[in-house]
Amino acid sequence: MWLRDDIRYALRQFANAPGFTTTAVLTLALGIGATTAIFTLVHAVLLKSLPVAKPSELYRVGDVENCCVNGGLQDDWSLFSYDKYKTFRDGTPSFVELAAFQAGRSLIGVRRNGSNQTAESQRSEFVSGNYFSLFGIGAYVGRVLTPQDDRKGADPVAVMSYRTWQQKYGTDPSVIGASFTMNGQPFTVVGVAPPGFFGDRLESPPAFWIPLADDPLINGSNSILDFPEQDWLNVIGRVAPGANAKNIEARMQLELQQWLLSPVSKLQPGEQAVVPKQVLHLSYGGAGVQMMRDEYQSGLHLLMGISAFVLLIACANVANLTLVRATTRKQQTSVRAALGAPRSRQIGQALTESILLALLGGLAGVGLAFAGTQLILHLAFQNDYIPIQATPSLPVLAFTFAVALLTGVLFGVAPAWLTATANPADALRGANRSTGRSAGWTQKSLVVAQAALSLVLLCAAGLLTQSLRNMHHQHFGFETTNRYIAHIDPQMAGYKPDQLAAFYRQLHDTLAAIPGVRRVSFSLYTPMEGNNWGETIYVEGQAPPPPDSDQNNASWLRVSDGYFETIGTKVVQGRTITDQDTATSRRVALVNQTFAKKFFKDESAIGQHFGNISPQYAGSFEIVGVTEDTRYQGPTRPIRPTFFLAAAQNVSYENPRFITFENRNHYLNAIVLETSGSVPGLEPQVRRALAQVNPDLAVIDFVSFADQVEQNFSQQAMIAKLTSLFGFLALALASVGLYGVTAYSVERRTSEIGIRMVLGADRFNVLKLVLRGAFLQVGIGLAIGIPATILGGRAMATQLFGVKPYDPNILLLTTAALSLAAFTAAVLPARRAASIEPIRALRTE
Repeated sequence: MWLRDDIRYALRQFANAPGFTTTAVLTLALGIGATTAIFTLVHAVLLKSLPVAKPSELYRVGDVENCCVNGGLQDDWSLFSYDKYKTFRDGTPSFVELAAFQAGRSLIGVRRNGSNQTAESQRSEFVSGNYFSLFGIGAYVGRVLTPQDDRKGADPVAVMSYRTWQQKYGTDPSVIGASFTMNGQPFTVVGVAPPGFFGDRLESPPAFWIPLADDPLINGSNSILDFPEQDWLNVIGRVAPGANAKNIEARMQLELQQWLLSPVSKLQPGEQAVVPKQVLHLSYGGAGVQMMRDEYQSGLHLLMGISAFVLLIACANVANLTLVRATTRKQQTSVRAALGAPRSRQIGQALTESILLALLGGLAGVGLAFAGTQLILHLAFQNDYIPIQATPSLPVLAFTFAVALLTGVLFGVAPAWLTATANPADALRGANRSTGRSAGWTQKSLVVAQAALSLVLLCAAGLLTQSLRNMHHQHFGFETTNRYIAHIDPQMAGYKPDQLAAFYRQLHDTLAAIPGVRRVSFSLYTPMEGNNWGETIYVEGQAPPPPDSDQNNASWLRVSDGYFETIGTKVVQGRTITDQDTATSRRVALVNQTFAKKFFKDESAIGQHFGNISPQYAGSFEIVGVTEDTRYQGPTRPIRPTFFLAAAQNVSYENPRFITFENRNHYLNAIVLETSGSVPGLEPQVRRALAQVNPDLAVIDFVSFADQVEQNFSQQAMIAKLTSLFGFLALALASVGLYGVTAYSVERRTSEIGIRMVLGADRFNVLKLVLRGAFLQVGIGLAIGIPATILGGRAMATQLFGVKPYDPNILLLTTAALSLAAFTAAVLPARRAASIEPIRALRTE
């Protein structure tokens, strides 16, 4: 009963003070909204399970994220071949079901039979036949894949994602049962997945799920389904009731080691000795493959901490407002106490007002959180679709409610304490005059805290902004001006390995004929597009690395002649790859400076020989040139040793797996164009040129080289922009708080100021008096904030690039910015104090 009365009384008080209520609610909405927006992403990326049945029963085989195809020993295993998967599936009865699915995603050319549409590039994923039943997912329309679909000789079928069905085919029901051509092979779409299901990882879902058994149909001679030593599958299982995960892990580790010691594993000489060191671990599988978690985890933790600082500053601001309000109502409180109102009852009333105010702020904060989440998703993922909803979910709403309650208690404690310590006798005397330092120490302490926290946030924003600037202005080892990247997949159009040389010659001549195009070249992949091929290399005349070592690992790519000139990479020693490097000439390679330094130290790399895959091929390639170091993997990752092979050359292998590998890496999917300047309509001209070569040759994407590089900074740019936004918000809130406390102090000390002026103090002395009090609070805040800023910089060191966590220039600049804002906030009430007329001031009670 009393709670209802307190709520009604609080609402009447809010209605009688609309200015106070509006300011407090908006301030809290900003703090709660910012925190809730960040938590929405934290919940979706770090905490939320897949939308599947009973996710707590799922376990993943492996505890590290890996992609996309591995060969050889992994030490800590997380990817498996199809043969290994069948071994686990058939030999581990503690799993009710064990499903496998492709670690990466494939692009396939898709065209609906009977339509006039050309083939389109679509993402697909190979999965085992029990994939959907493992997750407890049924079809939205039609049916899902079954184990009967996942066997050799079964009719080729696929399941379409709901998003593809909706966007590409307008939810046309005739799609179910329709025939589609995928990479030149007929497939029947048997069903559509439900709208909420996006697959086994938090990313854009594949357009089609295809049975593992159909991999040879899609990939032809490049299929690795039947290569037991090629690991390309993730494995997740549903544990039987009562089964012990540790016992299952021990059994599967034994199964793995036994498989590795069997003849089918085809281990290299010396590798059997390290088989006992090969381990695997079971991990929670309810969240699926968590590559996005690993990528965004540290950044989201940082943003969560920064948004918590903003919330604390907002709480301090509202606490100051409520303290002022409680002080002005002190006489009313004392009257109630004198009339017999229990002190606990008045404290409860004060806390009820604070919590109700916080809930109103939380309600407004939900709307701001929705807009903030949309902004963050745009900054983080640009135009890429990610299945994260900006609309607050029940856990997010519960978080908002809990934060609102906590903030209500936080900023409600101070006025409640003031109510508890009020002296009825003093208040009833009506003595509201103040002599001396009448702005309470509590209010000043809150301003000090705001100043310290604001400095920390501003410095964090400065460090991250400078770090982003350093990333942008480093030397990448290539040029992006007037350069464009297009991706294709000749395999989609049915090209066989022996047709590639003629195909690329024809494509080169057709693209080079476009007006304004200076150079055309091809490569396996291009810098900073998110791709990497790596192999262990063997140097002629040097001992091979130990079997369990990665010390000779190197990245590599195959490129056409003119590639380095097209992307603007300098050859610092020797020569480049030319059209004279043919299938019949000696096999050549270029290496980057890191490769040359690592493997040849002070010797010249020119003329040295090396090979990959196996020690018996150590003399396969002769180094004819050294390029400058180029960033291929990302703006902050260490540059890896890298070698480049000529597109027209190949190595003759005997092992079928090696032959398949050699055939696959001759499909150069990246086209690099350099133009003389801006070429109007370049993309349509490129698409027409490709269609002229082959109508079934789909363009996967077309971007400027500069845009491709820029996409690598999306996460860092998001964190820097949001931290800057939070920093300026904190600065504004701290300035408002300082202004409020100073203005209130001036109002309370009006009589004192009048007396000082009557006794001879001039307006400048009054101005100095007020500013000194304000800057004392800011100065203490800076004294606390500077060491806190240094500690904060060290805590976020992993997010920084080329900047020290305690950069003195940034610290000086942010300190000056905070001081300027404080001066602006304090000078207005100080000038008002200096303009007070002594006679009027002395009449003020």
